[in-house]
Amino acid sequence: MSEPRFYRHWIKDSDLVSFEVAVKQTDLYIRSRRNLSNKALDSVLKHRGSLEAYIERHPLFLTTLDPYQAEAEAPAIVKEMARVSQLTGVGPMAAVAGAIAEAVGRDLLAFSPEVIVENGGDIFLKISKKRLVGVYAGQSAFTKKVALEIMPQETPLGICTSSGTVGHSLSLGSADAVIALSSSAALADAAATALGNIVKDADDIPEVVDKAQSIAELRSVVIIVGHKMGIWGKVRIVPLG
Repeated sequence: MSEPRFYRHWIKDSDLVSFEVAVKQTDLYIRSRRNLSNKALDSVLKHRGSLEAYIERHPLFLTTLDPYQAEAEAPAIVKEMARVSQLTGVGPMAAVAGAIAEAVGRDLLAFSPEVIVENGGDIFLKISKKRLVGVYAGQSAFTKKVALEIMPQETPLGICTSSGTVGHSLSLGSADAVIALSSSAALADAAATALGNIVKDADDIPEVVDKAQSIAELRSVVIIVGHKMGIWGKVRIVPLG
């Protein structure tokens, strides 16, 4: 049974239409200028189909926790997941939610100038005005209290979260949230996982900041452990309410 995505409705964008598309493990919440649910479904089926077909031929891609080298003829989504796995040192499936969010989002940009695609807490967005992205960090005091302020010129952008205390995705750490930002949503997803694996307690925040600076293409990171927060890179945190 899927967990309720109640955090999706914390911040309303009244000028955008919201709709959901779900196929197997892919559960998308999408905002755009108009309802594009049929086109989004077609996009999900296309990208999931190519990924599933590849995994059927190369089952190691699904299970390995190590960086993966994809063949030149592999589907584009597979090659991107493999590429970012090598940049971050984690398995390629650590990037799957971000990769699908971005692939679908880019397809929808042909029909809407603004698109926000959220896939299990991992986000791809292309926006035309300032938007706020709420921070969800489980029982942390920062949950519902702060948001990331994103400007149009910073997008397209991937914003992905790994948590050792929330959700069912694999994390070897104990952070309430590690939020990674990159122009590649797949890279942001993999980086959030890699950095989240380091965090055992709040004392590890400086180590995560150091590690973040060594990951190519990573723009910024926010680490939340209980009532403590660490930030690296150009990212604006604003209060809610």
